[in-house]
Amino acid sequence: MGERITVWTEADDPVLSFGVTAQLGQSAELTLVGRDAITPDTVVVLVVDRIDDRIVHRARELGHTGCSRFILVTAALDDEQLRAAVAIGVCAVVERRHATPSRLEQLVVKATRGESELPTTLLTRLFQQVSDHEHNSVPRRALPFAGLTTRETQVLRLVADGLDTDEIAARLAYSSRTVKNVLHAVTTRFCLRNRSHAVAYAMREGLI
Repeated sequence: MGERITVWTEADDPVLSFGVTAQLGQSAELTLVGRDAITPDTVVVLVVDRIDDRIVHRARELGHTGCSRFILVTAALDDEQLRAAVAIGVCAVVERRHATPSRLEQLVVKATRGESELPTTLLTRLFQQVSDHEHNSVPRRALPFAGLTTRETQVLRLVADGLDTDEIAARLAYSSRTVKNVLHAVTTRFCLRNRSHAVAYAMREGLI
């Protein structure tokens, strides 16, 4: 068995916190830790009714420790909260009614691999917001960077289509590691949070 994944849960409601903690505690791959034991490799599971300024502040505080993997468990997200979720680096969203032990474990494991998973409906809304922003904004100035390589564009377009790492690798005849490296290069170069943020950014800038 490999090294266990550390997980920290952050919740407003103690009952919800207990429930999610109990579910995650059933996994043989995960280890729940206290806040003082959080490391950059720790996956943070946020269980909230809505993303408000308080939650954004908490996420940023955790970000100062090096944490960049946030999973959001919530009832619903409006457009403003969706934008806030992407801004703080949420890499996966799951509705409470679908937050089963196996589903949560799957999302945590994916997060450690650098993978994101937003429901198709949320991705569609996010991309629509980006498109609306483009149509309503003034003409853009020239981009201060060279843009994306052909490989990066191909990968991001497939992410936008909802494909995961293995599916993208199969489609482009790359290894899964190559796909992850491409996405890491884009997020690092443009100081982005995760692949969803990268796709939204590339669309906003007219790169894909």
